[in-house]
Amino acid sequence: MAGTTPDLSDLRERIDALDAQLVRVLAERIEVCELVAQRKEATGAAVIQPDRVRDVIASRRQWGIDAGLDPDFVEQVVRVLLAETHRIEVAAGRPEPAPDKQAAGPDRLASAIDTAATRIDHVVVAVDNLDDAQASLSEQFGLRVERADDHVVIATGGGVTLVLVDGGAHPLVERFLAEHGPGVGHIAIDVLNAQFTHDALAANGTPLLTDVIVDADGHEEFLAAVDLVSGLQLAFISRTGHRLRLGSSNLMALLDALA
Repeated sequence: MAGTTPDLSDLRERIDALDAQLVRVLAERIEVCELVAQRKEATGAAVIQPDRVRDVIASRRQWGIDAGLDPDFVEQVVRVLLAETHRIEVAAGRPEPAPDKQAAGPDRLASAIDTAATRIDHVVVAVDNLDDAQASLSEQFGLRVERADDHVVIATGGGVTLVLVDGGAHPLVERFLAEHGPGVGHIAIDVLNAQFTHDALAANGTPLLTDVIVDADGHEEFLAAVDLVSGLQLAFISRTGHRLRLGSSNLMALLDALA
């Protein structure tokens, strides 16, 4: 006879216990990194050690594969941890006191965004000449560039993703370039759930240009109108399918919804 499914409250208790264990491990790791920082300061060693960073990322990716985890997910977690330990090493030498951390206020929209938003997922940039832009990002900044199709390039470096697109990709991009010239089209924020975020913004009266759109790779995304005060256009994306790199289908689905 098949075993019974554990009660939801029991499973949540297990998650809470594992998270508590995870926090303790993080605290211990930070403590060791503080000792490393003291050692570096005493010996005059550089704060950032590129070979060590590359080794940590590569080895942790393999550990993730061995454990049945998505290596890109493991790398993302490790990069956040590396950034925090580096910040601690640098901040230790600063004279001013650390600022107080403020929790999200009671405002409903702020609470919803604070709940859902995790990071900037990618930035879409319109360019006049895709070949020149691709070469510049590779040669000047060392980003890895890959053609998604004739009119879209994906540029990556560590946890950063830029999507370059030229006017041949879509009439809306062509119009953007004619009206504004090359520049940032929109910034896509990674959220836990696109529909939840869409509903929270809609309830607030935030102008939205699309409903939640699902592309062929399982990315759910919607686009807000340009904020006339800041000049920013924000998109919100969640990945509900396999962890696939962005391609042209994601951008085209969004642009087609606007056309």
